[in-house]
Amino acid sequence: MFYRENGQFKTSYRADQQIFPIDQDRWLVLALIALSFVAVPLLASDYMMRAILIPFLIMSLAALGVNILVGYCGQISLGSGAFMAVGAYMAYNFFVRIPGMPLVPALLLGGLCATAFGVLFGLPSLRVKGLYLAVATLAAQFFADWMFLRVKWFVNDSPSGSVSVNHLQIFGLPIESAVSKYLFCLAVLVVLALLAKNLVRSAIGREWMAIRDMDVAAAVIGIRPMYAKLTAFAVSSFIIGVAGGLWAFVYLGAWEPAAFGVDLSFRLLFMVIIGGLGSIMGAFFGAAFIVVLPIVLNQALPAFGELFGVSLSTAAVSHVELMVFGGLIVWFLIVEPHGLAKLWSIGKQKLRLWPFPH
Repeated sequence: MFYRENGQFKTSYRADQQIFPIDQDRWLVLALIALSFVAVPLLASDYMMRAILIPFLIMSLAALGVNILVGYCGQISLGSGAFMAVGAYMAYNFFVRIPGMPLVPALLLGGLCATAFGVLFGLPSLRVKGLYLAVATLAAQFFADWMFLRVKWFVNDSPSGSVSVNHLQIFGLPIESAVSKYLFCLAVLVVLALLAKNLVRSAIGREWMAIRDMDVAAAVIGIRPMYAKLTAFAVSSFIIGVAGGLWAFVYLGAWEPAAFGVDLSFRLLFMVIIGGLGSIMGAFFGAAFIVVLPIVLNQALPAFGELFGVSLSTAAVSHVELMVFGGLIVWFLIVEPHGLAKLWSIGKQKLRLWPFPH
């Protein structure tokens, strides 16, 4: 078989601890990254980039941040939309209030402001957990909705509460076309995903997982729960804040507080659950399921109805889309509650053992 590590010998600790110890995995990921940077901009249409690929990349980044907090540290959060809103609005204020502020530092500063906001609302995690923590983080969502709707300073004194950005540039290159926006989002996603992957493999990542599995036992062996939980909130909020800045600056262009409502928080949580808790790959699977599948159903259902001579109206397509989407979510959670990433892992293990039954 082509997916075997026979003959791949490790001669150093560094080689044994690399992210992809199997050569086939490493070359596959490198090929996917190369195709994403080279082939997709040449082959994908403008509509596909603006309506599918760019939202997928940004939501993958946001789901990655949520997965660090929920999947790796076990802290249930329903305030992800609020963290995205803080990242978006603070990046906007840095961008418009400071003359000559570049785009990338504005996004990073917005992410740092989301970090402070996340740590502030992560303090209840030191005393409560489970559904009680979910309610505490949901309070962050309601507070952010009120803050950005009522405090006019955050929207640069806009009477309608709607703000917009234009003439985005990086190193003098305009970020206006669909290709430039796609490449920019892809570059940010690759860098932050690589950093997150190395972070969860480090000592702090092992502390997060120990807190997730049993916080009392983790405290007994010397892990500080306060440090582990707050660092998880900080890292997660930073990544989600950067994703919020990209969502506002690159995808929306003009937005209002309703763009970061509580429904966005639930969608991000569903991405993590469906994709796979505690898995970097699961963030991409979950984002593909939540973002891409509804668009595919919207395009495929009318054609499927015509095969049987049934003409579906726009309202009927919308309702059937929701029913099929909800049914698939339930089916996936029943078949594999650990998410699509677990199915991917099982498939790889079976491929390594094939044709042997064990």
